Amino acid sequence: MVIVLPDLAELLADAHVVSLPMRVRFRGITTREAVVLRGPEGWTEFSPFVEYDDAEAAAWLRAAVDFGWTAHEAASDSVPVNATVPAIGAAQVAELLARYPGCTTAKVKVAEPGTTLDDDVARVAEVRRVMGPDAAVRVDANGLWSVEQAAVALERLAVFDLQYAEQPVASVPELAELRSRIDGLGVRIAADESVRKASDPLAVARAGAADVLVVKAQPLGGVTAAAAIVTDAGLPCVVSSALDTSVGLGMGAFLAARSMAPVFAAGLGTAAMFAADVSADPLLPVDGRIAVRRVDVDRGLLERHAASPERTAWWLDRVRRVHAVLAA
Repeated sequence: MVIVLPDLAELLADAHVVSLPMRVRFRGITTREAVVLRGPEGWTEFSPFVEYDDAEAAAWLRAAVDFGWTAHEAASDSVPVNATVPAIGAAQVAELLARYPGCTTAKVKVAEPGTTLDDDVARVAEVRRVMGPDAAVRVDANGLWSVEQAAVALERLAVFDLQYAEQPVASVPELAELRSRIDGLGVRIAADESVRKASDPLAVARAGAADVLVVKAQPLGGVTAAAAIVTDAGLPCVVSSALDTSVGLGMGAFLAARSMAPVFAAGLGTAAMFAADVSADPLLPVDGRIAVRRVDVDRGLLERHAASPERTAWWLDRVRRVHAVLAA
């Protein structure tokens, strides 16, 4: 399917820059900035992280166009989601998990700068204790361990019966080396950054470097493009959030319903991490699931959480630059 790029005036005709407060620090931030735009098919989102250059952000704008200017059929009414546990102290785990009612899977952040492996072990142990022996527990290192550090850490964490370890090391060769090294430990390897930030998102599958792919709609160019990558990779996938607003989570939900392995829960319950959202009916987990639907924004919330004039100008200028990249 060819996605036609709308002209800049059409793209920005109903665009709003928001700054949403978060309940806990995640990826080093306590507020999440995003642009929500209205296309002919409904609201869509452009929210690449601020450190990404225009070339990398181009996939995120392509995703916004794909969702806002293309009709997508919902393959199911809802998808299961996991709880997301940031690098918090073990004493805070139970309170955080209470924000994810009905979720039977948790993704736990590990390897956070400024924390230790002992902190990680304590956090994962508490998640396992609170959720019980039948829950699925994943860890995510965001590629911050070396192969040696990952091997040591996963040996200690394997006792908690991990569903998988997400991006324990940074590169595809390192993933392949680690996967071979921990063979027999019973911990599957999932690739995230090695898919969404790679010039060739299929390289990890060709190299036999992962058991599971973690895919995110915005960084991979949208529902259409990401679904094609999953099909070509031939590996089970988990659809995850890029810390989107509920509008972007809706995009991810359409992708998850279409492409995700049914044995897994999607990482799309992250609206629970926000103290505010753009919708009066946000995509919060209910009975461990979120609905597969397009989200309508509340214009009062857009006004209440509008970014400062300086940040609004920064984001709109970014849209103009990235639109030029796609147009070229």
